[in-house]
Amino acid sequence: MLRATLFTLSLLAVSGCGAGGQRPAATPNTAQKAGTPQVQASDHAFQPDITAADFAAHVEQLASDAFGGRGPGSAGEQKTIEYIKQQFARIGLQPGNGESWVQTVPMLRTTAHPDAALHLKMGETRQDLAFGTDMVVGTRTGQTRVDIVDSPLVFVGYGVDAPERSWNDYAGVDVKGKTVVMLVNDPGFHTHDPRLFDGERMTYYGRWTYKFEEAARKGAAAALIIHDTPGASYGWEVVRNSWSGPQYDLRVEDDPAPRLPIQGWITGEAAEALFKAAGLNLAQLRAAASRPGFRPVALPATASVRLDSTVSTAESHNVLGLLPGSQTPDEAILYMAHWDHLGTHEGEPGDNIYNGAVDNATGVAGILELAEAFRHAKTPPKRSILFLAVTLEESGLLGSKYYVTHPVIPLAKTVAVMNIDALAPIGRARDITVVGKGNSELEDLLAQAVRAQGRRLSEESNPAAGYYFRSDHFNFAKAGVPALYIDSGEDLREGGRAAGEAATRDYTTHRYHTPADQFDPATWKLDGIVEDLQALYTVGDQLANNGQWPNWRPGNPFKAARDAMRPPLAGPALPSPRNGPR
Repeated sequence: MLRATLFTLSLLAVSGCGAGGQRPAATPNTAQKAGTPQVQASDHAFQPDITAADFAAHVEQLASDAFGGRGPGSAGEQKTIEYIKQQFARIGLQPGNGESWVQTVPMLRTTAHPDAALHLKMGETRQDLAFGTDMVVGTRTGQTRVDIVDSPLVFVGYGVDAPERSWNDYAGVDVKGKTVVMLVNDPGFHTHDPRLFDGERMTYYGRWTYKFEEAARKGAAAALIIHDTPGASYGWEVVRNSWSGPQYDLRVEDDPAPRLPIQGWITGEAAEALFKAAGLNLAQLRAAASRPGFRPVALPATASVRLDSTVSTAESHNVLGLLPGSQTPDEAILYMAHWDHLGTHEGEPGDNIYNGAVDNATGVAGILELAEAFRHAKTPPKRSILFLAVTLEESGLLGSKYYVTHPVIPLAKTVAVMNIDALAPIGRARDITVVGKGNSELEDLLAQAVRAQGRRLSEESNPAAGYYFRSDHFNFAKAGVPALYIDSGEDLREGGRAAGEAATRDYTTHRYHTPADQFDPATWKLDGIVEDLQALYTVGDQLANNGQWPNWRPGNPFKAARDAMRPPLAGPALPSPRNGPR
């Protein structure tokens, strides 16, 4: 789990901690060093309300050097889960997993050997692609050796099968045993056409994880994504470094969904050479793939690869606390945050503890504060409320993925999920950011809550990057459970949007995924975070007591799964944003 700095930065760019990785913060803490007294649970008199002082006490503890960067599988993990358990118990919650506070998450760790090579044949022409330079490949099967021999290549456009959009890039072709080659992002991104998918805003279908999952469902032997920097939102070096170290996944027995024997990326240059040798023009095919009615194109070429990998198993833990409902305890609202960060990088010079104060001690502190407020509410909630601190977000959202496949509350009985991943300690804002704005009816309730605070909803500043698909709520979304992912607003009451955007850039440049992401009581402004948490409390309070069952917006790709588990109109309709309770 203790990976090199560059690899870790790259992995997070393409797997977990999406929008959470772009959060602004105040200046780094230079005073908190080893030996500084740390706040203990017994040292602070916690209040029943959501307060800045209580929030700060949690963050200071979780982000202290004593917790070693909260690396999964480390001594820091043990301290972290013990702290969360102690706080859940102090607040008065019940163990959330039967009689246990934790849920064990088995991990599969696969490291591809860098001598892997991808061989492409076009008649008498052979193209050998080197690992890291021209391509990266890996396997999710848990096998130590995978061989693909002379697998026919098929270009499948963007690799999308979206019935609700009348779009199928696999139409009319059987790709079983074949190698599919596809483009990154959505058709609307490269055409800049707002009428095509969601235009430049990435949808679920633009995410590389979806493309591999869909190829596996279609029975492909291998899938290769053609990299381009604008479409991916990061350069080739990010892809290269992300796939050149350990890759984490759930065991096959814990996640039985279809898996590709081989999946990976090829550079744009390698793809250009491949299509040219096959007598095809990649630019023309990209244009064709961006128009409705595209049909797959078989290439007069085959792919072969032998992949050797080192495979091992390990485990980490989710932490769960439950506040049982007074009337319908079998139905639950779920608040979640990931507790893990990047640990301690042994041998790295200087400060090598990646404390993760903003990312994501703030999220854990947030769910603890919400738990405190709900536990001390004058009227106990009618529905249950589950507080879930998940592991392995930084390694590909694995803790939440495991929970979704092994839920303690059935997903059909889970009313909604609210995810907190990296709140910004930069003061009060006139807005609150909804990552993936427009996805679900949960936003109606949030709009009411923030309107009462004199605020408004806004979307993330870079929707083309697909941050909604890069944090833990996404696993619930894929399973159909409506999920809300908020971030602190950027239109600050002191300094406006310019100040908020400057803070975002400053944090991303100087502290994101570095040892400088530390708690600094001298510069952190927590009144804005308190408002954010109060808004989330209001949403949960509404859902816990009004019997509502929010759903996805029409046309959302996750709506079908929700409708299958809970037919529409199964509960009271949500009030309109204008006429509902405030």
